[in-house]
Amino acid sequence: MERFTGSFTQQEPIPEAGIEAAVDVLRSGRLHRYNTAPGEVAETVLLEEEFAALTGAKYCLAVASGGYALGCALRAVGVGPGEPVLTNAFTLAPVPGSIASIGARPIFVEVTVNLTLDFDDLAAKAHSTGARVLMLSHMRGHLCDMEALVALCDRLGVTIIEDCAHTMGAAWNGVPSGRQGRVGCYSMQTYKHINSGEGGFLVTDDAEVAARAILLSGSYMLYGKHRAAPPEEVFQRIRLHTPNVSGRMDNLRAAILRPQLPLLADRVARWEARYRRLEAGLAGTPDLVLTTRPAAETFVGSSFQFRLPDWSPARVGAFLSRTLARGVELKWFGATDPVAFTSRYQHWAYAEPQSLPKTDAILAGLIDMRVPLTFSLEDCDQIARIIRAEALAVGQGPEPEAVDLPLVQ
Repeated sequence: MERFTGSFTQQEPIPEAGIEAAVDVLRSGRLHRYNTAPGEVAETVLLEEEFAALTGAKYCLAVASGGYALGCALRAVGVGPGEPVLTNAFTLAPVPGSIASIGARPIFVEVTVNLTLDFDDLAAKAHSTGARVLMLSHMRGHLCDMEALVALCDRLGVTIIEDCAHTMGAAWNGVPSGRQGRVGCYSMQTYKHINSGEGGFLVTDDAEVAARAILLSGSYMLYGKHRAAPPEEVFQRIRLHTPNVSGRMDNLRAAILRPQLPLLADRVARWEARYRRLEAGLAGTPDLVLTTRPAAETFVGSSFQFRLPDWSPARVGAFLSRTLARGVELKWFGATDPVAFTSRYQHWAYAEPQSLPKTDAILAGLIDMRVPLTFSLEDCDQIARIIRAEALAVGQGPEPEAVDLPLVQ
């Protein structure tokens, strides 16, 4: 019985150019983005300009984390305490957490079997709650029909903030993820598509939103040092009315990130190759349902999802235990309790209780797997063989006894 021996949490090394640039920043002692020598342009400023150019955005702000970018975007578009904010029921904790962090109320929207937003439920909840903002989570890299969503939200009077933590480098009909909403937010946490351990971007074409975000991030009156930013007069109107909620990125992380931006397109292609090998290896497995990827979607396959519909919790638990015993770490969104990074909307008790029967049915059998680029294509073939074999063994065998879920990151 073959066993996979690779690591599901091992990322590729930081490029040598990033290491050298980071050492130069450390030697200078000028890690703070506004601490520059005469004539020097901060690494953070250059990173913002380069990411704005990469995405085609007018303005870009680098911040401490993707979660901070989300909360900053909410404040920058004017969301206040007690206000309802729509978001996907299938997402990760930082998304509703960012809504709750400013005192707003997460309103969860049903998702489809392809793990994207249910537009009918979105429209119904926009009308019933009066919500004027949607925080759209491109959860696990799945893009909905963005043209249709933008048209719907325009009719509803709803502003879109895109959570692109899993879609940096993705696109819908050639438009980069993060560029169809009013604001796009990205993450550079260590498992994301460029890696500085933590970090985030906020992009927008809206001058006032960009200026508010820069002031919110803790620019004090040094906003003039930003270059992927609006002109001075925009700041003059709002600078004394916008609070400082510090969340700046530093020059050390910016130095690590800048050499990774030119590698992003290649990484996207390599992730797709790994995703397709897993997809091919699992196609046709009885009782195992793969996600359909639309032709309009350029996706980043840094994770892989499939469903085991109608499986009992005991059967899913047995399957997870058996795959882990063979070295394959899988996560389950139907677990009763949150495990490591994996949780679902019922676990977030700071949000008001909500009924989402369609999402519940989907998450009950939803399995998730991280796919680092340190996996070879042959690794993906082996992982697929193991998953397929255990899905057949457990799915076609007798009902197992309940087992404790394995703890994986």
